[in-house]
Amino acid sequence: MKGMILAAGEGTRLRPLTNHTPKPMLPLGDRPLLEHVITYLRAHGVDDLAINLYHLPQIVMDYFGDGQRWGVKLRYSVEEKLLGSAGGVKRVDSFFDDTFVVYYGDVFTQADLSGMIALHRQAKVIATMGLYRVPDPWNRGIVELNEHQLIGRFMEKPPRDQVFSDLANAGIYVLEPEILADIPTETVYDFGNDVFPKLLAKNVPIAGYVIEEFLIDIGLPEKYEEANRVVKGM
Repeated sequence: MKGMILAAGEGTRLRPLTNHTPKPMLPLGDRPLLEHVITYLRAHGVDDLAINLYHLPQIVMDYFGDGQRWGVKLRYSVEEKLLGSAGGVKRVDSFFDDTFVVYYGDVFTQADLSGMIALHRQAKVIATMGLYRVPDPWNRGIVELNEHQLIGRFMEKPPRDQVFSDLANAGIYVLEPEILADIPTETVYDFGNDVFPKLLAKNVPIAGYVIEEFLIDIGLPEKYEEANRVVKGM
C-alpha cells in the first residue's frame, strides 16, 4: 500500500534542537523519529512511501536512501517553498493510484492503523481521519463524530467558548486519490483548514477513527521529552 509521510516542517518550536538537524531526524531512543514512523507504517502494510522535505533535506535522504534497508520503497519530494499538508501531497499526486495513507511525520504512536484502513474501506468514503482525545481541544482541529463514525462537524483551533468536543485530528488519514483533484497545484493548502471543511460543506461523508493507543504530537520540547520516556519504557 502507498503512503506519504509529511516531513517538511522546520521544527521551529523545537529550536535549537532543529537548527542543524531536521525534526524527523531527532533521536527517539537509539533511532531517528522518522525511522520509527517508517517501521510502523511497514508493519501495517504501507511500504511504498513518498516523503516531502524542506529543512536540511539531504540529511534525511543520505540516511534512508531508497529505503531498502527497512523493507520499504522511498521517494522524496523536496519543496522549494512549504506547501502545507495538502499542497505537499498534491505535488506528488501522480504517485497515488489507489487508497493511500497520509501520516504527519512528527506523530509518534502505536495506533491500530490496519483497523483504521479497514474502517475506511468498509465505510466507502473519500477520507478517514484518525482522531484522539486531548485535554486542550482549543489548540487542535476538533470533530464531532456521530454513531455511524462519520464526522458531522470539524473546526480548526476553535475559541475556548466554542469547543464542542475533545476529539482532535491526529494527523493520520486514509484517503482516496480523487480527493486530490480539487487541491490547487503548487499552492499552500492544508487538509485541516481547507480540504476537510470544504468536503463537509458539500456534504461529502468523512469517517473518523478513534485511536485508543497512545499518540504524541512531537511539536514542543516537552512532547519530545515525553516521547523519549515512552520509548525507554517500551
